[in-house]
Amino acid sequence: MPSNEQRREAAKRKLERQLERRAERAKKRKQLTIAGSVLGVVVVVGVVAVVFALTRGEDTDTTAASDTPSSATLIADGRSEALPETVTCAYPASAQPAAKENTPPRTDGVPTSDEPLSYSMATSQGNIGLTLNNPQSPCTVNSFVSLANQGYFDGTSCHRLTTSAALSVLQCGDPAGTGMGGPGYEFADEFPADQFAEGDAAADEPITYPRGTIAMANAGPGTNGSQFFLVYGDSTLPPAYTVFGTIDETGLQTLDKIAAGGVEGGAQDGKPALPVDITSMVSDL
Repeated sequence: MPSNEQRREAAKRKLERQLERRAERAKKRKQLTIAGSVLGVVVVVGVVAVVFALTRGEDTDTTAASDTPSSATLIADGRSEALPETVTCAYPASAQPAAKENTPPRTDGVPTSDEPLSYSMATSQGNIGLTLNNPQSPCTVNSFVSLANQGYFDGTSCHRLTTSAALSVLQCGDPAGTGMGGPGYEFADEFPADQFAEGDAAADEPITYPRGTIAMANAGPGTNGSQFFLVYGDSTLPPAYTVFGTIDETGLQTLDKIAAGGVEGGAQDGKPALPVDITSMVSDL
């Protein structure tokens, strides 16, 4: 039977191994990328659909993709229950310093009202109109509005475009233009991730992010910052990316133009061949 000293030593070694694994995972999350990690392959009438994920280079498991009506319509259906009139948000400092100077958003009394919040994202390829969904993801909208009103996105570029059938998005919001930059703080996931209980297997099943969706890129649970992606074609992803708005028709036409230009070098994932520079992000109200 092991002595108390032996048990303490074993516990110490276990903790050291856990810390080493955490440090290794942290290294892998240094760059925010859109990885072509296959989550599953579904054969429908002879067509193979590949499911991709937006990560910072994290390893992902291979699982069977689900196309059940409940998962496919989750985003369209919205929250199962409405939030209270105001919520409290937390924006703790992130490990990475801010890529561009800014003041973190307020944390108390953040409204969840459905008053229209519209922003015009003027780019070098055309305008993209955004309508933000405050009742759905108030802490995300609160952060996005705070950054937009401070001019955080102005003069930045959309650094990544994907053009596959399963993942069709333009990713923006990094002042560094490298996929590594953020505002110096991070915050928790909201809709649809918060619709699942801890350990719910459905939280890992891919769902459809419809054309016209705005969602947050992240490096894992609770690591949202300033990077977001604009969905110009129905995309299949786990419900781990906070949805916080929609894109207007003019914006979708602009995105279609950018997508038609392709990715530099002819790949399906990388820097847009047509440079996309955000000249301003201003409220329409």
